[in-house]
Amino acid sequence: MRNGGQKEVAQEVEILLVDDNASDVELTVRALRAHKLANSIHIAEDGQQALDFVFCRDTYAERSFASPPKVIFLDLKMPKVDGIDVLRAIRGDERTRMIPVVILTSSKEQRDIVEGYKLGVNAYIQKPVDFDEFRRVIEQMGLFWLVVNQPPPREAFPG
Repeated sequence: MRNGGQKEVAQEVEILLVDDNASDVELTVRALRAHKLANSIHIAEDGQQALDFVFCRDTYAERSFASPPKVIFLDLKMPKVDGIDVLRAIRGDERTRMIPVVILTSSKEQRDIVEGYKLGVNAYIQKPVDFDEFRRVIEQMGLFWLVVNQPPPREAFPG
């Protein structure tokens, strides 16, 4: 299930899940797949892997900017590069700034919420601690971002 370091990556990724907590990753993927909301989920275990994936570099150099994820679910507190810096890099580059990003984190610190919105996050969701509530939140996020929401067209992404 964890494919953050694999060489072979499908070009068409619906969700980039960026989270270093194995339990949260497993619950998120299980909830999305149980409701048939995502066929292609790529997992980045830290902020550096996420940036390499999004910017098609290093292990992901074969990827194309023409196939951005439909949505990024981004944790904040991660090793190597934290989520705020990942968001800053995504929003700071014309090739990636239109990718929808949802912060999905345990942090409820006001400064994280404010900074996330200042940088252009599309939604900020605090992870519920209750298993059933967590599953419901993930299901609702998946339904909205992959079924209800109209993503930017491919033409909106230069490169």
